[in-house]
Amino acid sequence: MRLLPNTIRKGLGLLVPVAAILAGFLVFVWNPVPVQILRNATFDHFQRWHPRIYQEVPVRIIDIDEESLRRLGQWPWPRTRIAELVSMLQGYGAAVIAFDVIFAEPDRTSPAAMLELWRASPSLRRQLDHLPDHDAVLTTIIQRGNVVLGFAIEQEGVAHEVPDVKARYVVSGDPPQPYVHAFTRAIPSLPKLESAAAGNGALAFFADADGVVRKAPLVLRMGETLLPSLTAEALRVAQNARNYTIRTHPKNIGLAEIRIGNLVLPTTPEGELWIHYTKSTASRYIPVWKILSGEVAANELANGILLVGSSAQGLMDLRFSPMGGVIPGVEVHAQLLEQILTGSGLARPSWAGASEALIIVLGGLLVGGVALSAGAMVSLSFFTFLIVLLWFSAWQAFVTNGLLIDACNTSIALAVTYVLSSIVRHLSIERRQRWVRQAFSRYVSPNLVTHLIEHPEALELGGHRQSCSFVFTDLTGFTTLMERLDPTEAVAVLNAYLDRMIAIAFLHQGTLDRIVGDAVAIMFSAPVVQPDHQRRALSCALAMQRFARQYANELQAKGIGFGQTRIGIHSGEVTVGNFGGSTIFDYRALGDPVNTASRLEAANKYLGTLTCVSEATLAGCPEWPVRPIGRIILKGKSQAIEVFEPLDPLEANGSDADYQHAFDLLRAKALAARQAFATLAAQRPGDQLVAFHLARLDSGNTGDLIVMAEK
Repeated sequence: MRLLPNTIRKGLGLLVPVAAILAGFLVFVWNPVPVQILRNATFDHFQRWHPRIYQEVPVRIIDIDEESLRRLGQWPWPRTRIAELVSMLQGYGAAVIAFDVIFAEPDRTSPAAMLELWRASPSLRRQLDHLPDHDAVLTTIIQRGNVVLGFAIEQEGVAHEVPDVKARYVVSGDPPQPYVHAFTRAIPSLPKLESAAAGNGALAFFADADGVVRKAPLVLRMGETLLPSLTAEALRVAQNARNYTIRTHPKNIGLAEIRIGNLVLPTTPEGELWIHYTKSTASRYIPVWKILSGEVAANELANGILLVGSSAQGLMDLRFSPMGGVIPGVEVHAQLLEQILTGSGLARPSWAGASEALIIVLGGLLVGGVALSAGAMVSLSFFTFLIVLLWFSAWQAFVTNGLLIDACNTSIALAVTYVLSSIVRHLSIERRQRWVRQAFSRYVSPNLVTHLIEHPEALELGGHRQSCSFVFTDLTGFTTLMERLDPTEAVAVLNAYLDRMIAIAFLHQGTLDRIVGDAVAIMFSAPVVQPDHQRRALSCALAMQRFARQYANELQAKGIGFGQTRIGIHSGEVTVGNFGGSTIFDYRALGDPVNTASRLEAANKYLGTLTCVSEATLAGCPEWPVRPIGRIILKGKSQAIEVFEPLDPLEANGSDADYQHAFDLLRAKALAARQAFATLAAQRPGDQLVAFHLARLDSGNTGDLIVMAEK
């Protein structure tokens, strides 16, 4: 409960959300595989909810599909059939024919190769020697132009001869080699085919940790030699361009863009493009058998970028797509070309990572601060609002500008910060509740402790001004009783009395201010404000009197003379709070109303009453039956206060009319006042208040002003 430990505890509590923010930031910067998977899953769902709309562009897949294999025979087909296909596509006016196929080995169906298998006669051999080689036929067709071949590339194995590079690379900025993906081994097509082709590109995709292809490279390298991808070569040859221009980022973070002919393509630092996939579209595919059978109109392929590849499952060129399921590898090239030509691709801007890290830090501080300081509903509402705003912004960035912003990992980091901060606040509240319960269980009734725990804002530590009511009790003749009884018995008698008196106070939700010997002080409307504190105090005092009379009668029956209980009740504004120091504190009220209540209790001894209540208390329950005592100036005071003797509603039938009549005469200083009180005294020999007024009148005092000479 001291300031320093509280400060230390709060500091330790703040360390938890700060540690969560720091951990989230470090994990984000570290970027482990689980973080990548969650980020990519977010981008995948964005693509599924908002796929790229397919637009008609001159990109087609010449598909070696299942039906083509059924009609034309199993793969690999003779190179003469490939040459026939290329020749027909060239005749249709294709801008480029790019093969997602590698011709790495000689055609096994060529005449020379077949002679090695057949047991042919010498004459037959001489006849077959005059037939053209199939690879030579394909080479001749490829030399007509606009054909791009592909080569496989691997990151394992010994260094291999670099494939034939058909174009130059012009670099603006730092060399791009340190940033692009590096390989050590290539599997190209046959040298004569490779030499005849207009372009030569890598058939390379880089699947993420979950096997999904989301990006495709435009440039790679073997050693220090830069190599283009099949997509890049298809674009270059289609535009009759000779060079690639690479611009690296001025901040040394990698590639910024690649220019291919008239196309300027912003890339990732590694020279890749994010692919924005469309839904499956049948019009993208044209089966090979339809081309060879002449069922395709020439104008359908004119000036087109034609990708020759296979969708047949048996050829195993299938890739996992963000859209779910698998697609042929050749379609990845086609979709990338489509989005380049329509300008509708995706991009993860260079500032995305820094922005997301900043969200984790600043958003975490906001979420943690609110969770530590505000109520559960406020902090939850703020956290929910921030998460919704984050996802909405990421979604809008994707839909509007094709930007990839990671809302998933940032949300998880903020959620962890929120949960840990909420736990810290919960533990703090529990600690505070335990403090409240321990501190006030000694002062207030159990139901009031519960109220304070549920509404801790109602408990203000330190002093503050508040209107309260006070009940002071004292027991007459207890000192004599202590001398007469055995100490153990006397303590038991007193404890039973005090226990019941305090229980009555708690029943009326009063606060135990203090116990001094046999005297009890009860406070109402503190620490929790009670609008009806005057009524509670008066009801509590009369309930105490009922018990006190009953208890005294019970002890009298046992031969134990137990004194009467005198009670004073007063209300007013006081200072309430914890007073003391770091060693001990006491919750109490300070102010003149406390002293007044105590002196009203003592005044009973001279007034002949057992209970005195002030006008300030009766103001809260004006209908209560009472007998006026008079205007009393207490010892040390200059102002008189109206004092009354309350009547018990359970025992009295309204106010005492005869007494009230005699008192009105007394207040008016009428000569008839003495006779009225004398008559009452004769009728009520046990009424001490009547005897008190009669004695004053006999001594020559008139009126209702009473000056107390003693406290």
